[in-house]
Amino acid sequence: MKNVVKIQKVDPAFTDRRKFLKISGLTLMGTGLLLAGCTKDDEIMSSPDQNGLISKFGGGHFPGVKNGVFDLGGNDLGILTYAYALEQLEADFYTKVVNASGFTSSFTAEDQQVLVDLYNHEVIHREFFKATLSTALPNPKKQLLPDLAFDYGGLNFSSRSQVLATAKALEDTGVAAYNGAGRLISNPTYLLLAGKIVSVEARHASAIRSLINPNSKDFAGDDVVDPTTGLDVKKNPSEVLAIADGFITTPFTALYLP
Repeated sequence: MKNVVKIQKVDPAFTDRRKFLKISGLTLMGTGLLLAGCTKDDEIMSSPDQNGLISKFGGGHFPGVKNGVFDLGGNDLGILTYAYALEQLEADFYTKVVNASGFTSSFTAEDQQVLVDLYNHEVIHREFFKATLSTALPNPKKQLLPDLAFDYGGLNFSSRSQVLATAKALEDTGVAAYNGAGRLISNPTYLLLAGKIVSVEARHASAIRSLINPNSKDFAGDDVVDPTTGLDVKKNPSEVLAIADGFITTPFTALYLP
């Protein structure tokens, strides 16, 4: 992997936005260090099945290969694995963006600063889920989702309009994914984590929207926030994976997620 481009000069006009994004990432890192310390026994004993509360979706089904194909599994560990797959996608996308040959020439200084911040956040998310699942899964060698492969078709990573449009779609989908997954999480610690990450993803979506259409109300996401309830869009895993399938080429199933 090539080294990420480091931007040396920061325009004071968007310093506040960078602080806004960096604080989000640092807050998540603190949570990640705490959760990575959970043991397998902690997770197993706190699972709904151990308390006699079989989940409607995926009771007792761990992630792993089923019928020759990796399945995300069910319950909390299935949701974490599902989130890990999505974070792999976002981290891969931004890695390609910041390392594209036209990154410094096709994007403004502000674009570059924001996209590098988003790259750093998504890599933190991906590595956090990998570490947490490696600790929580009873048999991570067989149950940890492998590194996924991706194909972005004809996307030109040196095209500002194409990259920002794809980033907007990915961030909006990510927010909807966490919103939809919250009701499926039983472990309160994992639910807290999901709440913190979705707030970061929402900040990402807002930042991208501001780059696409500066000084407009688009940053608030009027197209994805219900004006009468003030609530954001939510999607079930099956809906989100149908969208992500356009980028993910590694086959896997989600038999025990709604």
